[in-house]
Amino acid sequence: MKIVVILFLLFIVGSLASALYFLVHDKGRGERMVRALTIRVVLSVVLFALLMLGFYFGLIPGKL
Repeated sequence: MKIVVILFLLFIVGSLASALYFLVHDKGRGERMVRALTIRVVLSVVLFALLMLGFYFGLIPGKL
């Protein structure tokens, strides 16, 4: 489960970096930045849902 979370976080940061690149490269006029930020939001929501399901099914312990 830790590897999945780390991979999702890396994909989220990569999507955010690509949105920044598209913002600078397209000077804010392109659709690519919006698409990259949409992907980031979707990945964040999926990660949150996976964490909730992992906690519910006992894959993630409640206490440290």
